[in-house]
Amino acid sequence: MISATSLNTKNCLLTKLPREAVEIIEPLLAPVILKQNDVLFEAFRPIEYVYFFDEGLSSEIAVNKSQRIEVGCIGGEGLSGLPAILGVDRTPHRSFMQVGGRALRIKSSDLLSAMERSGALRQLLLRYAHVFMIQVAATALANGRYHVNQRLARWLLMCHDRLGDQLPLTHDFLALMLGVRRPSVTDALHILEGEHLIRAGRSLISVRDRSGLELAAGEAYGIPEREYRRLIGSCGGDCIN
Repeated sequence: MISATSLNTKNCLLTKLPREAVEIIEPLLAPVILKQNDVLFEAFRPIEYVYFFDEGLSSEIAVNKSQRIEVGCIGGEGLSGLPAILGVDRTPHRSFMQVGGRALRIKSSDLLSAMERSGALRQLLLRYAHVFMIQVAATALANGRYHVNQRLARWLLMCHDRLGDQLPLTHDFLALMLGVRRPSVTDALHILEGEHLIRAGRSLISVRDRSGLELAAGEAYGIPEREYRRLIGSCGGDCIN
């Protein structure tokens, strides 16, 4: 295996690659700084680039003419633009940065070429695509079958996996994540704060008791995370715990 420092990245997927795969993909990667609200791809527009995140948090949003809701989030455990690695050039979803940070960018066409040259790269990225689809399915299950308090606890755990104890999340974003109105978010935050699981500020949530949050989320949290560890492995740092 090649080390994260030799590739100059903390992205978990890239650090899992064998040397031959790194030698193929490394010359095609370019470092970028992504800011909050930067759009990674728009609905029904060509996905020009794929981003492997070192830091930050991206949100994938399902949209139509009148509604939108987050269906998945990605941090240092993964990459944006999954349709591109499946040979699909665009998607009805859009993606943007909820929390900015460093990333490595690659042209979608270059990544497809690299996957053709490296079986190890292709296998790893397809496994990640599977894990992300499990996350999207888990989100649908949570939205349809779990109370807003459990759903909020789940999303906070997912953000905690990727960002650490300090979560720069606004009430508006939490409402988008959960598909509810702001007052419902405020009520749910007050409940979790009253149980001393979090400390909620205007644009910052601090995780105080991760184990307690896991109990609050119950079965709504954990399946995609276990699937990631099973197929890809553990990931150091603020990633998939």
